[in-house]
Amino acid sequence: MKIGKLNWDELKELIDSSRGKSRDEVRIKSGIGEDCCVINFGDYECAISTDPITGADENSGRLAVHINCNDIASTGVEPIGILVTILAPEDSSMDDIKRVMKEVDEEAKKLNVEVLGGHTEITKAVNKMVLSCTVIGKGKRDSAVPTSGAVQGDDIIVTKDLCLEGTCIAVNDFKEYLAKVLSNEEIEEAKSYLDSISVVKEGMIAGQFGVHSMHDITEGGVLGALWEVANASGKGFIVYKEKMPLTQITKKICRNFDIDPLRLISSGSMLITSKNGNKLVSLLNENGIKASIIGEIISHGGYLVDGSEKIEVSPPERDELFVLTEKINGTFDGYRREQ
Repeated sequence: MKIGKLNWDELKELIDSSRGKSRDEVRIKSGIGEDCCVINFGDYECAISTDPITGADENSGRLAVHINCNDIASTGVEPIGILVTILAPEDSSMDDIKRVMKEVDEEAKKLNVEVLGGHTEITKAVNKMVLSCTVIGKGKRDSAVPTSGAVQGDDIIVTKDLCLEGTCIAVNDFKEYLAKVLSNEEIEEAKSYLDSISVVKEGMIAGQFGVHSMHDITEGGVLGALWEVANASGKGFIVYKEKMPLTQITKKICRNFDIDPLRLISSGSMLITSKNGNKLVSLLNENGIKASIIGEIISHGGYLVDGSEKIEVSPPERDELFVLTEKINGTFDGYRREQ
């Protein structure tokens, strides 16, 4: 099997065949693209999400906190606690584990999130440290926003710039290669993207504003996130390449290594659908958050407009970060998805 998340068909089959016993208390259930499940507890509801960090070597503790809290933020409710599981290889030191947990502690404090517990283990089952975290959020009853709520005619909005996480991982994990492509100033700027990786602020703002759907843009990039939102909602989308917000540094890296930035992991950007896109963009801007309208929810199909060309978007497969890694390590087999 190819490295990366299971493809859409495989994942859908797995989810649909492995749901366990359905419970009435679970208001938002597991499904393609749903960042969280949401459980009703009377006057309040609990949003829960879990994700591992496997694609990054540096800053794994920081990333683990933010990608999981971002999932909770995609429902528009506040993250309150995180559970952390560390699986470390035999050659790990206690200092390695302490470094990761120091990062977790620092980032959790910034987000007003408590570390609730977890599990730490040295094991032969991994050859690099793997973090898997679960975050719990709390909101008033029926307040959580689903991924599956997109409505035909909604504006599609993305916050900040795309590929902040992918760009940051690339310059941290492949310094010697990227030094041939970027100046020292560009490398330092790209490293600073990690400071913008949280989408908790925009998630809370959009949740209070009232939107139909939100989805944290992670593995598979913006096109993967669009596909997941559209399919979860039973709708389609049309977006425009020229409207995609990308930094010049991201463009430079992707051009040099021939990877698609629209399929590169993009934590730090929230995908939002709303009937009042311009009003929401203005509100986000007033709160210091860059936001862009990139397209519209349509009745069916998924399309990327590139100049005069209208391209049908294929389901999300492995992230371009894995392609970049293989190219740098000399193991790239030429595999490319059909666009």
